[in-house]
Amino acid sequence: MELNYYSDMAVRLVNTEEPERGEDSLTSVDAVRELCGANVTMARKATEADVTRLRGVRTRLRAVFSAAAEGDAVRAVDLLNSLLMEFPTSPQISGHEVLDDAGRPRWHMHLAEHPANATAGYAATACMGLAFHLTDLGVDRLGVCQATPCRNAYLDTSTNRSRRYCSDRCATRANVAAYRARKRLETLDKEAEEPGGSPAASPRGRTGPIKGRTAATDQRATEDSER
Repeated sequence: MELNYYSDMAVRLVNTEEPERGEDSLTSVDAVRELCGANVTMARKATEADVTRLRGVRTRLRAVFSAAAEGDAVRAVDLLNSLLMEFPTSPQISGHEVLDDAGRPRWHMHLAEHPANATAGYAATACMGLAFHLTDLGVDRLGVCQATPCRNAYLDTSTNRSRRYCSDRCATRANVAAYRARKRLETLDKEAEEPGGSPAASPRGRTGPIKGRTAATDQRATEDSER
């Protein structure tokens, strides 16, 4: 397996929960097995106890992504190191089932785990993969989606480190919300300048509060655009 697959395991686990929406898909043994994917050995070890254990690992991994997104690299590394110590793995060179054009093994790194349960195996591989990603590309490549209310984790693989959203869908939604908010505020500006008002009362040139226009109004305009 490729190391980027292992780091994706960390993202997939974190994103089984959407805290801002109060949604959680990690609620059963079947959900644990689905997370394990092609790792049949790990999936077979899954029990009800792994639901709770994996939720605990998920909380700690989300804290890693949140610290990274907030620019606190030291805290992100400390949190990840704590997980690595608790869930160790054994990196090995492997060539199984991966051959080059000449039929020779295509050597690659494989994270061999010997877990007592599914959670230990999943956490070991996910955290080690994330550690490789972090040290190779940088802490700032770990992000949390900026589209409200989504708070999904993601790995930034863009060339200019500019990613802010977990998906194109969230990026589009955020851009549309921002556009609608601007149009709504422009409409409020025009209403403030209609007969009975004055240009000086416009938010662009005012020095005092506008009748009928408050911070709460502005907030409602933004919230309306995001619905």
